[in-house]
Amino acid sequence: MHDAKTHLSRIIERVEGGEEVFIDRAGTPVAKVVPLVRRVNRTAIGSLRGQVDLSGDWDSAHTNDEIAGDFGISA
Repeated sequence: MHDAKTHLSRIIERVEGGEEVFIDRAGTPVAKVVPLVRRVNRTAIGSLRGQVDLSGDWDSAHTNDEIAGDFGISA
């Protein structure tokens, strides 16, 4: 644990390179530092074109009732 505190910047560099680093206390693993998977920035208009289908009954009362039921909400 002390080494992890002392060498945090080096650990972060290794993780940025794709490595997973385990941190232990007295020989027992207590944490895993993994690379953060960044989400794609989708701020541009049309960035999901061809990936989302909103045709048909996507906004019908039946579909909305099913979704509400999935979240435990009664209509």
